[in-house]
Amino acid sequence: MAQRFILNGTSYHGAGAIQEIATEVKSRGFKKAFVCSDPDLVKFGVTAKVLKVLDDNGFPYELYSNIKPNPTIENVQTGVEAFKNAGTDYLIAIGGGSSMDTAKAIGIIINNPEFADVRSLEGVADTKNPAVPIIAVPTTAGTAAEVTINYVITDEANKKKMVCVDPKDIPVVAIVDSDLMMGMPKGLCASTGMDALTHAIEGYITKGAWELSDMVELRAIELIAGSLYDSVQGDPKARETMALAQYIAGMGFSNVGLGIVHSMAHPLGAFYDTPHGVANALLLPYVMEYNAESPAKPKYKAIAKAMGVQGTENMTDEEGVKAAVEAVRKLSLSINIPQKLHEINVKEEDLKDLSVAAFNDVCTGGNPRETNPDEILEIYKKAF
Repeated sequence: MAQRFILNGTSYHGAGAIQEIATEVKSRGFKKAFVCSDPDLVKFGVTAKVLKVLDDNGFPYELYSNIKPNPTIENVQTGVEAFKNAGTDYLIAIGGGSSMDTAKAIGIIINNPEFADVRSLEGVADTKNPAVPIIAVPTTAGTAAEVTINYVITDEANKKKMVCVDPKDIPVVAIVDSDLMMGMPKGLCASTGMDALTHAIEGYITKGAWELSDMVELRAIELIAGSLYDSVQGDPKARETMALAQYIAGMGFSNVGLGIVHSMAHPLGAFYDTPHGVANALLLPYVMEYNAESPAKPKYKAIAKAMGVQGTENMTDEEGVKAAVEAVRKLSLSINIPQKLHEINVKEEDLKDLSVAAFNDVCTGGNPRETNPDEILEIYKKAF
C-alpha cells in the first residue's frame, strides 16, 4: 500500500523569516493580497509587522479581520464576498488556526464555488481545483495549520465543528517566524503548546501512523517536552524551539490523522467556544489512558522516553503507559492547564450530547482503539 506525504512547497523558519514574504510574492508574480488576521492581532500590532513588509515593498493588499477564535460559516462567506470585491489574487493568513482555517476555506470556495454553502466542505470534499495560493504566517506555536491539509469551521446553527480535509488547501508557503510569537501571553503559549503535544502524540499512535510520521512525531514530542515550560515563562530560545516543534508535529498528523482527543475537543469548542488548545490539553491524559488498550500500547514507552523519562528501556508496556501519561500530566500541571471539565464550565447534562458529537467527528476514524458513544461518554465523565 502506498503512503502519501504532503508538505508545503516552500517553508521558511527562524527569526525574521517574514521578510521572505517579499521574495515569494515577487517570484510568484502575485498582484494583490487578501490578508486574513483576527481582530486581536490587528489591535495589538502583530498583523502590522507583516503588513509593513508589504508596505515597504509597495505590495497592495486588503485586510479582512471578521474572524472569530472558532471561525464560523458566516466568517467564511463574508470573506469570500470581500475577496471577490477586493480584486485580490492570493491570500496571506496571519495568526493561529482561526485565521489560517478561514483563509483555507475562502481559498477553496473561490476556486470551487459549488461549495459556497461551506457545510458541503465537511469531511473529505470532492473539490476539483486547488485553493487560491496561501502564504501562511503563524503567530502561535500550536496549530500547525500552516503545514496541514485540514481546517475547522464552526456551524453555529447546529453547534458543530466541521473538520474539513483537503490536500488542495495546503498553503503554498509557510513563514514560521518565532519573532511573531514572542508576545504570546502565558496562557495562550501554554494551551497552544499542549495542542502541539496532542498533535504529536495522537499522530504517533493513530491507525495511519508509519515510519516517516513516527520519526517526525517523536522528534516533535522531544522538542515540546524540553521547551514548553520555558517557553511559557517567556524564554526566547524556547519559543523559537516551540515554533519549529509545532510545525514538525503538523508535518506528521496532517498526513496520518489524529484520534478522539480531537474528536472530544471539537464539540467543546462548538458548545462552549472553549479554546481548542485548552480542550485538547485537558483531555489528552484521559484519552491516552483509554487508548493504552490498543495496538499502540507498545509505543507508550517511546512517548515516555521522548518526554524525558529515564529507564524506559527496562519498563514493561504497562509501566511505559503509566510513565507516559504521568509525564504528560506533570507537564500540563506545570503550566497551569485545567485538569477537569467542570473547571472550564462544561455542563454535566451536556456530556451525552457531547459524546455523540465526538463519536461522529471525522477524527474518530483514526483513533487506535475502536470506540463508541458510550465509551466516549465514560471518558468525559472521568474528565468531568
